Amino acid sequence: MKITVETVAAAPIATVWAAYTTPADIVQWNSASPDWHTTTATVDLREGGRFSSRMEARDGSMGFDFEGVYTRIVPHERIEYAFGDRAAQVVFTPEAGGVRVSVTFDAETTHPVEMQQQGWQAILDNFTRHVVGRG
Repeated sequence: MKITVETVAAAPIATVWAAYTTPADIVQWNSASPDWHTTTATVDLREGGRFSSRMEARDGSMGFDFEGVYTRIVPHERIEYAFGDRAAQVVFTPEAGGVRVSVTFDAETTHPVEMQQQGWQAILDNFTRHVVGRG
């Protein structure tokens, strides 16, 4: 099953793209709730390149690496990647008032679909706040 979340970031495409693909930005927006954060991020933004974000609970009780391989990159338009046996695509669409960012990903079977949708949407909402704050 695929899940899609999206947002509109009120900024130029170059700003939105950079915020989504730059490690220094990723560590600022990549969390689903205030009690989690991303401590490090790496990005090799090319087809076949790897990415990784270390996500940890702020109290140090747990953490995990969200990592994978880029399978398709179209600058300022699309990022596709595989993570484990799942895949995702991020589409950037300029429109009046900013850039629509749509993320579609394969659901996993451990957590309810609604919980996954809410978590990924919360991360994307943080991304939007970060982009707007940069302007």
